[in-house]
Amino acid sequence: MNTVLLINASPHGQVSQGHRLAMELLSSLRQRYPQLELVERDLGAQPLPPLGLDYAHALTTATPFDAPLFEVSEGLIRELERCDVLLIATPMHNFTLPAALKLWIDYVLRIHRTFSSGPEGKVGLLKDRPVHVLVSSGGFHQGERAAQPDFLTPYLRQVLNTLGLFDLQFTYLQGLVFGDEAVRATLDEARGALSSQPLFTPLVCA
Repeated sequence: MNTVLLINASPHGQVSQGHRLAMELLSSLRQRYPQLELVERDLGAQPLPPLGLDYAHALTTATPFDAPLFEVSEGLIRELERCDVLLIATPMHNFTLPAALKLWIDYVLRIHRTFSSGPEGKVGLLKDRPVHVLVSSGGFHQGERAAQPDFLTPYLRQVLNTLGLFDLQFTYLQGLVFGDEAVRATLDEARGALSSQPLFTPLVCA
């Protein structure tokens, strides 16, 4: 059984363009892997609880992994550990990722659990696996029409590398606020790019 973990960070939920494209991608994958299992975490529909003082204290003390304070973190990390493919659909908010996705990161990027820290810096403890990130934006931050900076891509790349995930691909849906024609154009461009890429080749037919 192959498992895809889909993290949807859009406040628009299942009607977001990123989520719709993610489901198209999953449908295509299921043609090759009929037994593909989807685990979806919708960060807008099911918001994660904010981090508090007790959690911050637990991170800096010898707190067992099974302590109640780590219950949410452990649940999210186990989802990540079990998946064969990680698929993230996220909007770009104010040049970077939305708060909901940052909170998910703060729960899964945990010292001594998903990364270690030593003289040479931080080293990921998770097994590498394919990761595809679908980034939606109202404006343009890539290519000739770019009119704003992109802090999302380098930050998210660094985060995923720190977890131990290096097999990364990004697809961008840009100009989504410029009407239906612009939406169709960016979706068509993304579909064309996705169809030409060898996505998720490490998966094994069930």
